[in-house]
Amino acid sequence: MPQPRFCRSLHSDFCIGSIVSPVLANLFLHYAFDAWMKREYPELPWCRYADDGLVHCRTLEEAEAVKAALQLRLAECSLEMHPEKTTIIYCKDRNRTGKYPKTSFDFLGYTFRPRKARNRKRNSVFLSFTPAVSKAALTNMRRKIWKLHLCNWTQTELKEIARQLNPVLCGWIEYYGRYRPSALHPLYRHVNKTLVRWAMRKYKRFKGKRTSAGKWLEGFAKSGPRFLIYWSRGTIGAFT
Repeated sequence: MPQPRFCRSLHSDFCIGSIVSPVLANLFLHYAFDAWMKREYPELPWCRYADDGLVHCRTLEEAEAVKAALQLRLAECSLEMHPEKTTIIYCKDRNRTGKYPKTSFDFLGYTFRPRKARNRKRNSVFLSFTPAVSKAALTNMRRKIWKLHLCNWTQTELKEIARQLNPVLCGWIEYYGRYRPSALHPLYRHVNKTLVRWAMRKYKRFKGKRTSAGKWLEGFAKSGPRFLIYWSRGTIGAFT
């Protein structure tokens, strides 16, 4: 049976307070949201992770009605929807061509929005509403790499740096690389450029020579041992 197509998505965060553990939040929201949605709107697909929820609606009027009803339901449970993050999104694609002010949202580290996609069988390009790693998630990953201060690891060889980085990179790639893996290229460039700065500090011959250090690492990544996981998968990335 073909899956129905939905014109609207109601995206919401529920404010339950940072002191409530995820376990307690899941238990309470199972009662406050999950069971209620199944009872009141059994025909509408929805999903929830901790306090972040998503409801698919078929029309703007339906989305507005669900939002109002959900607001009342949460108030009964001494909860409220996040005033800024709760919004109605139009899932624009080749079949939904209307004009609405909001056509994208972030959910679990992904940004869902209209993107060009290719039909390989027909060799044609069409508009699809699809996910890819969000800018906020990329910023967070780059920040975590920065906090390692790899530039100061001048007593460490590249193989050891890769050994410690790969488990972290592998986790990110396995999660965020499932959709639009090319969207992770800014992360690869950030790691590569960090390694360039590391090489400039570790090796005297590269001191003050960013281009030379970058070319050395690029050549190493292409022809030498491909220590980093994305090197081994054929994605080298930019070094300069």
